[in-house]
Amino acid sequence: MNFKRVIAVAAASAFALSVAVTASAPSQAAVNFCKVTDLKSAGGMDALVAAAKKEGKLNVITLPRDWANYGEAMDLFSKAFGIKITDDNPDGSSAYEIQTIKTAPAAKQPDVVDIGVSALNGVIGAGQAKLFANYKVANFAAIPSKWKSETGNWYGDYNGIIGISYDASVAPAPTKIADLANPAYKGMVALTGDPTAGQEPFMAVYAASVANGGSVTNIKPGLDFFKKMKDSGNFIATKATPENYIAGAYKIALTWNFNAPGMIAGAKAAGKNLKFVIPSDAVLAGTPYIQAINAKAPHCAAARLWEEFLYSENKGKTSTQLTKADLKVSGSKLFNLIRGGQNIFVSGGATPILQADMVAKKTLISGPTGFNVPSGAKVYQPTPDQQVDGKTVVSSVWPTL
Repeated sequence: MNFKRVIAVAAASAFALSVAVTASAPSQAAVNFCKVTDLKSAGGMDALVAAAKKEGKLNVITLPRDWANYGEAMDLFSKAFGIKITDDNPDGSSAYEIQTIKTAPAAKQPDVVDIGVSALNGVIGAGQAKLFANYKVANFAAIPSKWKSETGNWYGDYNGIIGISYDASVAPAPTKIADLANPAYKGMVALTGDPTAGQEPFMAVYAASVANGGSVTNIKPGLDFFKKMKDSGNFIATKATPENYIAGAYKIALTWNFNAPGMIAGAKAAGKNLKFVIPSDAVLAGTPYIQAINAKAPHCAAARLWEEFLYSENKGKTSTQLTKADLKVSGSKLFNLIRGGQNIFVSGGATPILQADMVAKKTLISGPTGFNVPSGAKVYQPTPDQQVDGKTVVSSVWPTL
């Protein structure tokens, strides 16, 4: 045996292995999921899923389970990928989300936010867009250009219509916003929060304005309407949450149509009969809510996987349909197996931002009936600029009502 040759071959093999390890190791170590800007730079879906599962956690903020079917979104994401979700202050406001990013310690930082346009305007207007990380989801190109930033540090996700939720015992049953001034409703009417801080109550004031001779460029009549109702005792300061409704603290609220299915189901489980109607005197559509990844996200891979999930158009399996066998497939196959977030929003009654793309691709599922815009109704929708002006007026007047 030629030992010199054996030694030479062994040495050459060892050198080749060393080179291979050296070449591959840096590429793996170089994937900083806090810096990746799209699925390709993340190494693909399998790599993103693996990294997210390794982190094992996701911090969300102000996501009520009955809001746009977020309960199902969180359940499905957790079950599919084994990621524990912590939801800070589910009934908080968009302003709370921004304030948390600005002031909370690292351990309390959210990974992602879901905020109203008016809150986004405040951030961008204050020159603080760096609060958010740049990341373009796989379906980024299909998001309408006016509802996303060029760098991908924010994008719209869904929107809703302001409607009236009311207890079945209320008589007469309200059919329009003007009805809420009826003396029969004394002590019954509430909003879902402070319109100077939350997008939903802010849009409710716009709806009240349209119903009382105002418009999306003149929100003052809406403020006058709430002042009148406060003086009469109809409007109360109680926050319209499912818990407060079940406790009997209020009976009527202005709320998004995409909250109605979950609220009605929750009320039924508590032995109450809650109903919902789109008001005939003001069909007010909100601008899309905005998704963004926190630049200080503690779980960077999970944050990006969550966004990919929310913007997926898959019809797929729900959390109750997913099996143990399904969980054994690869990350990318599992991702393609589950229902995408856009259709989860649809199943909650919301209008997904990718609706046009989903119609074209025939990926749009049917949503719940009875919560949609009446046929032929004129729909009002304040633009982001109009909301900036409206928020200035509301912030000045609301505290003095």
